[in-house]
Amino acid sequence: MAGSPQIALDIMPPFKEYYFIDIDGAKVAELNKIVANRPEAHVLKGDCNARLLDDVFPNVKYADYKRAFCLLDPYGLDLDWTVMLTAGQMKSIEILLNFPVMDMNRNALWIHPERVKPQLMERMNAFWGDDSWQKAAYAQQLDFNGKINLRKLRNEDISNAFKKRLKDIAGFAYVSKPLPMRNSNNAVVYYLFHASQKPVAGNIMKYIFNDYWYRNYRKEII
Repeated sequence: MAGSPQIALDIMPPFKEYYFIDIDGAKVAELNKIVANRPEAHVLKGDCNARLLDDVFPNVKYADYKRAFCLLDPYGLDLDWTVMLTAGQMKSIEILLNFPVMDMNRNALWIHPERVKPQLMERMNAFWGDDSWQKAAYAQQLDFNGKINLRKLRNEDISNAFKKRLKDIAGFAYVSKPLPMRNSNNAVVYYLFHASQKPVAGNIMKYIFNDYWYRNYRKEII
């Protein structure tokens, strides 16, 4: 089965230019093989947070009538909020985001948050943009002794809070309802978000998301 880079290259009509970024040297080598005969495709090695902000986003300024579609597919909690914030503020970039909720649960969103290591909390802060994820992920509740404890909220609550953040803080005019992507055990591995500035783009992605959900689960989500 073709991977996402090959699928992107095979889209018709094609994009005018492509940028593929990976920090893994072996994967970069494979990407270079895939784009060998495609001069409009560029492979960049390094941290996508820096490469996007320094080498890609400056090429698609709104004032220059340039537009871009950016697939953000991090391995885990490796994406910085600055990338998403910049994309929204530039007004020229729409994004399709892999929101890695399983990795979040594994590393930072524990039932007992006081046990999470500081460096893992910092990774969550970097992805979210600040520490407000703690209010999105936990609710206060009183136990039988009158003591206030934190209760971990559902994945849906966390993803919906991030949807609001993409719209209210990053400035995307249209943000899709998070689409849960499940593994063979029916556990949610990540959510897909689409964020854009144009209603037509939002409507197209809404149709695609609903079609996927209906085909796999035989029910509507929107």
